[in-house]
Amino acid sequence: MEKQFPRTTVGGVSLSRMLMGSNWLLGYSHTSVSADEMIKRRYDSAEKFKPVLETYLKYGVDTLMAPFGNSPELVRAVKDTEQKMGREIIMIDTPIMNVSDSAEARKEAETTIKEAAARGSKFCLIHHSSCEQLVNKNLSQIVRLDDYTKMIRDAGMIPGLSAHMPEMIVYSDLNGYDVETYIQIFNCMGFMMQVEIETVGSIIQNAKKPVMTIKPMAAGRCSPYVGLTFSWNAIRERDMVTVGAFSADEVEEDIEISFAALEHRFPDLEKRSSPNTQQAAFGG
Repeated sequence: MEKQFPRTTVGGVSLSRMLMGSNWLLGYSHTSVSADEMIKRRYDSAEKFKPVLETYLKYGVDTLMAPFGNSPELVRAVKDTEQKMGREIIMIDTPIMNVSDSAEARKEAETTIKEAAARGSKFCLIHHSSCEQLVNKNLSQIVRLDDYTKMIRDAGMIPGLSAHMPEMIVYSDLNGYDVETYIQIFNCMGFMMQVEIETVGSIIQNAKKPVMTIKPMAAGRCSPYVGLTFSWNAIRERDMVTVGAFSADEVEEDIEISFAALEHRFPDLEKRSSPNTQQAAFGG
């Protein structure tokens, strides 16, 4: 049996501290339209997802974050992989929902949440594009958030927030909202972060609930060694890093780099190839 990844607890549920990311499975490269299309062409069926999911699961990385409503094929791959490997994959859904203040919108949001539960999601973290519409900076509040967290609880899931806006963590803790965890962008390059790296790092360190950090490699703008080494050493033992990969081989590399960062050693990796590299001069 392979070495198993460390775990944490969120809302009473045991999760792997590394979370499977889904951008490089579903076509969200944060790079270009052509890169998005390349991903979609590769992962165009449930069968294509399975080797990646199986590789994560082999090391005890059993928690997957995704907007599952956008990909029935990924949901199907999750169920098939669970049966093959004999181990549950914990689904963290990040649905986009209508948060307008009307009876019709509330009904629509409730339907979206129930659909997430029906897919088998254990966690429901309201997508940042939805929950950030509710932020009132003047009052330091997330207005009507309790309406949606109650819907999530009533559907049998654990509520959380996708907090691209770092103030959301502060406001949620300040007001004691029924939220068990947060998604927060955090990487060594400050990519897509709304304030300085140090400020976000401080917010994570002081958060009352575990934090699920995302985009550790700044969507490919830094190498896995640099990005993952930074992230694992800049968060608490209760927090998590969401790591997306384009192939099973990338999963293997990212897991070795992450183990090395947590164990304070250099990762055991093959050297990258390039034309006319003098490998011998650098111990290759």
